[in-house]
Amino acid sequence: MSLRDDNGINVVGNSIGHDLEAVLDEDTQNSLLLNDFFEAKLDDYTQGEVRYPISSLAEGLHKIRVKAWDIANNSSEGYTEFIVASSADIALKHVLNYPNPFTDRTCFQFEHSASNQQIDILLQVYTISGRLVKTIETSVLSDGALRQGDCIEWDGRDDFGDKLARGVYLYKIKVRANLPGGSALKGESKFEKLVLLK
Repeated sequence: MSLRDDNGINVVGNSIGHDLEAVLDEDTQNSLLLNDFFEAKLDDYTQGEVRYPISSLAEGLHKIRVKAWDIANNSSEGYTEFIVASSADIALKHVLNYPNPFTDRTCFQFEHSASNQQIDILLQVYTISGRLVKTIETSVLSDGALRQGDCIEWDGRDDFGDKLARGVYLYKIKVRANLPGGSALKGESKFEKLVLLK
């Protein structure tokens, strides 16, 4: 993180409560002392960077608030959110539809690694021969799982509103979470089977 102040950043820590510190995920009992991790820009005492190693964070959304003081004892705070992911992709797990087989209604559910994020969902249903027959697009704010109460429902009809024939179909789920700065996390499931009964 970059810091700048015309008076210079106070990282001496010689006044009680005037340290350069951060609070991660609102955990005020375990604030992070950043004084020793500040490095001033070469030949410019008014700005610099803090590089603090944070490890063992759970995947998902995190928040950090940083408070800094200048040498004239004026303080300022900054706040940002960030996502921890084991890869650049959103992992989808436990993808299923219930009931399966179904006659007039089924509910698609899954778990994902983009908890507490607004995610765009694209669900596509195909015939066994690979012809796309139904596309469902929606957007949800989820805690990391779509369960029966907030699942994606489907009535067994194609994109034209016609009831599909009895048989086995394949489906795939794709998700996307937009991040600050215009980047995005994406993920998709493998093909799963569903059975439609008349």
